Amino acid sequence: MSYKKWIVADADKEKASLLSEKLNIDPFIAFLLVSRGIDDALAAEGFLSSSCAFSSPFSLKDMDKAVARINQALDNNEKICIYGDYDCDGVTSTALLVTFFESLGADVIYFIPNRLTDGYGMNKDAVYEIKQKGADLIITVDNGISAIEEAEYVYSLGMELIITDHHQVGDALPKACAVINPHREDNNIKFKELAGVGVAFKLACGVYDGEVEDLLEQFADLVAIGTIGDVVPLKDENRGFVRYGLELINSGSRIGIDALRQAAGNADGRLSSGDVAFQLCPRLNAAGRMDNAVNALELLICDDYEEARFKAEQLNTENSHRHTVESNIVEDIKLKIRENPSLAEDRVIVVAGKGYHHGVIGIAASHIASLYGKPSVILAVDENGEVTGSARSIEGFNIFEAISYCSPLLTHFGGHPLAAGLGTEEKNIDAFRKQINEFAENKYPVMPVEALHLDCKLSPFYLSTELADNLAALEPYGADNPQPLFGLFNVKLVSITPLSEGKHIRIEVQKKGKSFKAVIFRVSEDMFPYKAGDMLDLAVKVSKNLFKGKYYLSVQAVDYRLNGTDDSKYFTEKADYELFNTGSKNKTELYPSRDICSVIYKFLKQNNGWKCSNEDLYFALRQAVTYGQLMFALAAFEEAGLINRDGGIKLNAAQGKVNLDETNILKSLKGRL
Repeated sequence: MSYKKWIVADADKEKASLLSEKLNIDPFIAFLLVSRGIDDALAAEGFLSSSCAFSSPFSLKDMDKAVARINQALDNNEKICIYGDYDCDGVTSTALLVTFFESLGADVIYFIPNRLTDGYGMNKDAVYEIKQKGADLIITVDNGISAIEEAEYVYSLGMELIITDHHQVGDALPKACAVINPHREDNNIKFKELAGVGVAFKLACGVYDGEVEDLLEQFADLVAIGTIGDVVPLKDENRGFVRYGLELINSGSRIGIDALRQAAGNADGRLSSGDVAFQLCPRLNAAGRMDNAVNALELLICDDYEEARFKAEQLNTENSHRHTVESNIVEDIKLKIRENPSLAEDRVIVVAGKGYHHGVIGIAASHIASLYGKPSVILAVDENGEVTGSARSIEGFNIFEAISYCSPLLTHFGGHPLAAGLGTEEKNIDAFRKQINEFAENKYPVMPVEALHLDCKLSPFYLSTELADNLAALEPYGADNPQPLFGLFNVKLVSITPLSEGKHIRIEVQKKGKSFKAVIFRVSEDMFPYKAGDMLDLAVKVSKNLFKGKYYLSVQAVDYRLNGTDDSKYFTEKADYELFNTGSKNKTELYPSRDICSVIYKFLKQNNGWKCSNEDLYFALRQAVTYGQLMFALAAFEEAGLINRDGGIKLNAAQGKVNLDETNILKSLKGRL
């Protein structure tokens, strides 16, 4: 587990009290609003309101041109092709416009690229195929803003193009009748953070030229799913889309979505934005990751119940397969790191594997980045030695810039500061790993610190279903409006219970006579570094679960640490260690004296080695030694044959007296210092 700096939000209690009185809302909810920067009555009222004021679609540049060209196509019965994308946002965008144009009697077809064979966005082969099907007008959704050459090709074949996209605008716009993108500087809009499906909805509104509520009643469910799936900020219009959409989803108004709910095992309970994010979106995404996203699209536009049930089960199967493949890749990456610990010691983790599935390496990269708290690049090597990579970063480290630095070694690359994709050849993998870490050392002498933002400290006595009910006022949760996270400090660990065949654990803790249980996902009992009697701090989320007709409080611990942990000390010492290794800084506090080594070795003997991370060991030692001392001591122990660090720390049989000062690692260290 990577360690994060815990930051408890600082809220003005007087402002919160005034807000509570003015709006007649729960004082605790007012406190949470203020802690999130929503501290005036107008902003809070708008945030909490169940209604939303949607801007005119014509505030988007080129909307008038797009509507005019589409009306021409409708009048002349031209064939329109909706060119989508294979992720959740792209699929819902495509479903929305296909269904909308069909309702107008249009001659409409669709095309969604295959992730493995077509890649992202427009490509000339697809454009040619669309021409062969007789299309006159192509409308892109969730892509197209960078399709400069492909747009020219569209016109060379005698077709015309309308682009709707929400990705960042480049230096030049593609040739098109209209380019609709909220990030164009010449727009007249305040809110720009729409998902691709939000832009597609705006286009439908422009063509419809009626009350937006009419189209919300038909399409808000699709807009909500795409908006949640694309992880755009859930504020302003996006918040309105999701509120309306959840009502539609929970009313069972669309056959395909209702069938998908049933396949996901949630046919009866009311779905929240979190349920959509973790139950519906992954299943829709799985089609594009593992096979063909057309399967997901056909489910969303299906009007036959039995067919919808069949297609939903197909997506469910694809998602299970995706999960298995993903888990296998992650476990293989962990094995490679255990066999070669230096991979995880690098500033940027780069791991390559033969046969890794292209559709899930991005998820695997996210998991590894989260697990180790470092930027991670996962490379899939095919039988021809061609490499496809996916990178995920941590806040504060620009992974796109890092990959750009390595461009001479790459066949292609693209992305943004937190996520990127690339291509290269197998022979370049080692050089790429070296070069990207060279960039990291030079640009980030001290790696950015990951932060965990807590809304407030909370007493266990406040944990109740009533608290969960009150927090519902802040929903829907998502990007820029996360589910509240509370700090429970100085609680005593009572017991640990394995769940789901040891994949997860449930812990019981107590404070001042108040006991409660919390679930920790993706942590086994063996890898949990604490034991009964330890005093812990927990960062928890609370919700309600329905079981046999009754609601129960559910507490999930998303992070944990020993009570009394000094974040600042840890991150300062880790920075000193990193700077020393890059030759930037020398500190005598890095040298592990004989007494320090004795403390560390005795602890390892008492615990029969150590199964968890070096960071866990550092904190288990109660920060009695510096981070650098621990790392150099472990290296000296290993060189001297006292321990083996292949998958944890194992003690070797005693080989007589060992003089650690004579190890190369400590002699070299002493020479430097």
